[in-house]
Amino acid sequence: MPVESAFHDNFYENEDKPKFFVGQKVKLLKDIKNDGTYPYLKIGELMVKAGAVGYVRKIGEFLQVIRVYEVHFMDLNAIVEVVGCKDNELEALEPYRDLEDEDAKWFENYYKNKNLKSGEKHG
Repeated sequence: MPVESAFHDNFYENEDKPKFFVGQKVKLLKDIKNDGTYPYLKIGELMVKAGAVGYVRKIGEFLQVIRVYEVHFMDLNAIVEVVGCKDNELEALEPYRDLEDEDAKWFENYYKNKNLKSGEKHG
């Protein structure tokens, strides 16, 4: 199998924005089993069951090409509460919000209104 096909599903070179945002409520689509990165369970042991609901805590990268979401699962049956998940393992339970864009618009409005008000005082 060529290397390109092995990474095809996980490669996000053309995706400039993550699929999920920090704080977004998500649902796990498939069971997460220990791949050896969690030291307190045997490899292959179930960590979190499909259907568990959690919130994205951080967004990072693995090998600089695979986007990984650190998700805190609130499910009482989750053996491990915080795990890394890929795009295809999660489903959004609330609409996507571009928080950076929202912040930029807020600051733009804030300074525009601030300048208008200061102009009124000096004019």
